[in-house]
Amino acid sequence: MKCIKLLHLSENAAILEALLPVFYTNAKDNKSAHLFPQMNLLENIRESLRAIKGNLLRTVLTGLIIAFGIMSLVGILTAVDSMKYSLTQTFSNLGANSFDIRRKGNNNRGNQQGRAEKVYPEITYEQAKSYKDMMGDEARVSLSAFVSGATVVKSETEKTNPNISVVAADDNYMLNNNLNLEQGRDFSTFEQEQGTNVAIIGNEIATTLFKNQDPVGKYITFLGRRFKVIGKLEVAGSSMGGSSDRRILIPLETGRQIPRAGNTQLNFSIKTGIYKAEELTYVMGEATGRMRSIRQDALGQEDSFEIRRSDSLVQSLDEISGYLKIGGAVIGLITLLGASVGLMNIMMVSVNERTREIGVRKALGATAHQIRQQFLIEAIVICLLGGIVGVLMGIMMGNAIAALIAEGAGFLCRGYGLSPDSQFVW
Repeated sequence: MKCIKLLHLSENAAILEALLPVFYTNAKDNKSAHLFPQMNLLENIRESLRAIKGNLLRTVLTGLIIAFGIMSLVGILTAVDSMKYSLTQTFSNLGANSFDIRRKGNNNRGNQQGRAEKVYPEITYEQAKSYKDMMGDEARVSLSAFVSGATVVKSETEKTNPNISVVAADDNYMLNNNLNLEQGRDFSTFEQEQGTNVAIIGNEIATTLFKNQDPVGKYITFLGRRFKVIGKLEVAGSSMGGSSDRRILIPLETGRQIPRAGNTQLNFSIKTGIYKAEELTYVMGEATGRMRSIRQDALGQEDSFEIRRSDSLVQSLDEISGYLKIGGAVIGLITLLGASVGLMNIMMVSVNERTREIGVRKALGATAHQIRQQFLIEAIVICLLGGIVGVLMGIMMGNAIAALIAEGAGFLCRGYGLSPDSQFVW
């Protein structure tokens, strides 16, 4: 019998080698009558770490299950936050303390509750000019008109794809829309008044038509006219509202002189920038009264135009991103729940595989509570390691997704129905 016992112990030599020193220390330090005292928490933690280190492959695979679950949750939330920040910056660049005036029904999309939406007349140049004169020094008013979209622009040797927008703008347009020049100059007063054929082009247009050349002073052709390039805009990148990299600015008077198909009139947009943020509500009230007078809206009749604050777009974005975040969190939590079930399954299998170790520990005096505590500590350590890796991977994944969307942003504009000249038509 003794030989059989010794043979049995030799099969568990590795386990005893790890466990006996611990119990020997306990027995030496214990002053009670018990032969094998209970293991304390610190010893259980040491034994758990020893078991994790001894089964490194299982630990790595189990940790990866948790890491991928947390990565999906953190990645989705990080991507939503990153996109929200990027788009908020875009909207703030359009002017936080400003508002736009446009013809009501400019986003006419058909019937509303079975009734056709009323179509109001365009805002004419005379009306827009009268409004700008009436506002005077109270605010910085800019006038613009969308001349053409899907335009092909040619140089002497190259031409662009038909994705260029042409905007006729006055002297305040670039300032109100936070557009900056990288090269060249803005339109002069003479060019604005006389309608000279000069243009300021976006960075992508300059790169396409004038590779490794200075575009300032060169000539381009579009809409049947030849224009001299006097400036190039800074790189803006794609964003909701259209990219200024694929935009051409021409003087407002020049845009009025260009013939339009069917002799249609230009629809002018008015952007009003406020010098003091606290005066925004007051100036909007003044603008409403003056535009009603200019448009000759009868008393009791609704406005034939609409005024929209730029920060209202940010509020709409907050609402949309809130829904996206909730949906992403639900999907991520479901993934994390699946990872947790996988972890429980692996830990259960681990318990079944380690019955010899459990038996030896019970023979040496360990209680069921202590054994459960060891396996629980192992699970906690693996979850913590997997969680840390998952958070780091999630942040990287979310930022990568946001960067890809910001750089490939073409589909966002189409999805939200935005016109190429940054005129929002929600």
